[in-house]
Amino acid sequence: MPALAARRAVLLAALAGSLAACETPAPPQSFAPLSYDYLTKLRLRVVTIDIDDAYTAATVANGEHMEAQAPESPAAALRRMAQDRLVAGGEGGHAVFTIQDAALVRIGDRYEADFAVHLDVTSADGTRSGYASARVTRTRQISDYTPEGTRRELYALTKAAMDDMNVEFEYQVRKSLRDYLMSPGDAPAPVEQQDLGSPPKS
Repeated sequence: MPALAARRAVLLAALAGSLAACETPAPPQSFAPLSYDYLTKLRLRVVTIDIDDAYTAATVANGEHMEAQAPESPAAALRRMAQDRLVAGGEGGHAVFTIQDAALVRIGDRYEADFAVHLDVTSADGTRSGYASARVTRTRQISDYTPEGTRRELYALTKAAMDDMNVEFEYQVRKSLRDYLMSPGDAPAPVEQQDLGSPPKS
């Protein structure tokens, strides 16, 4: 009887292991695309707005770029901010929104976000111009080194840094480009907005 009980225990353990191996792994967590169309529109006295997302990641000493592992890249989030918030409403002039920095970097036991944008505006006659610049930085301690944990933490950091950027960008535009901002009562002109495109990947 003891031998039979031992064999039974071995069989039950093997069966449990087999069932565990057949379990379907949990699906990867989904992350909602970041969007900002619910925020105040910044209507500019220009006819066209171009978006230049030709950001290239620079080498970081003692660090590793993590943008490719983020569920939503910072460059995509910054581009979406420009698309959702900047509106062309004038009868002349031109604006260019440039993504200067969109870095997510791992340094030691923390992630760092460094986002920077620049908005250049030229008046209809081409003789008057203005600009606004905004930069934000944030850090986050790493608490989960698994692939799914990495994605979750990079998404949270990107989202938090973009919340900061929306506040800072609007402040800088209202401060530096107030002469180019239209009031809500101004009649809008047809809107034209386009991406300049990203550089080809090497």
